[in-house]
Amino acid sequence: MMPTGPGMMSSPSTSHHDPPSLPNRKHGSVEPVVSTSHINGSEWVCGWGAAFINITVTFPINKIMFRQQIHGFRIGRAISQLKKEGIGNLYRGLLPPLLSKTTSMAIMFGSYDSFRTMIKHNVSDSDNNRLLGVGGQVLAATLAGGCEATLLPFERIQVLLQHKKYQNELKNTLHSIQVLKKSGIKEFYRGLSPVLIRNGMSNSIFFTLRTPIKDSLPQPKTPTGHVINDFISGAVLGAMISTVMYPINVLKTCMQSRIGGKFVGIQQTFWTVFKERNYSWRKMFRGVHINYTRSLISWGILNSMYELLKKYLSSGN
Repeated sequence: MMPTGPGMMSSPSTSHHDPPSLPNRKHGSVEPVVSTSHINGSEWVCGWGAAFINITVTFPINKIMFRQQIHGFRIGRAISQLKKEGIGNLYRGLLPPLLSKTTSMAIMFGSYDSFRTMIKHNVSDSDNNRLLGVGGQVLAATLAGGCEATLLPFERIQVLLQHKKYQNELKNTLHSIQVLKKSGIKEFYRGLSPVLIRNGMSNSIFFTLRTPIKDSLPQPKTPTGHVINDFISGAVLGAMISTVMYPINVLKTCMQSRIGGKFVGIQQTFWTVFKERNYSWRKMFRGVHINYTRSLISWGILNSMYELLKKYLSSGN
């Protein structure tokens, strides 16, 4: 429950269990700031479920892309390296992204919906059109991206477990946590700046374009047609966003692929990596083809499964 501030007032008939209230600017009446009835729990559940399905399907593809990001390998060499390590290591490092992404997607969809609801119920009617348009979507999406960044330690551990350098040094997720703890809590959040940039921009693009892209597709006449349209809109957005954000992810991965030592900023990391790749933008995007292929599949699955789960839960109410 939000605290009552100087500009807030309570209705005489409101019990102590009700949420705090704001005067309605238009009519002078009292309305709740945020009501729990406006917080949709299904958004969180559907985001979690969609991510679980997606991660188990796309993890091997992500691992190939990771090796390309770290070493600048071509796809054939990355696959060959994984083959030599054996099938038993193919899903090594799955637990952190499974925990991270399921929770992250729950936060992304759930907190976005909550922030949008807060905006809707805390502004005057004259401000609604502006704040509930693109500006409101971008604000809610950016705030949701910031909430997602709290899960950075999972992403950090995933990078270390997938790195060939730590193949024999780090046994599993729990051991990785123990090793990082020795360097302090800050070590878990190495690479925070590129993650905040990536999350904010990615969420803003996704939530502002998701519905317009789906609406531009032929109107489906069957439930399967709706699933296909949701898959297409998610796939198109995922491929576009992942391609635009790819260099930022490369910097994030490089920043997180070490334990201990000086914390290097995103700008210095960029020039170091850019120099290592002979000042070639093409090499900065090495691995992008498998990245957008993975994202095409990944976000197609995420978006379609999210909508499918949402309809299923809605029909059960």
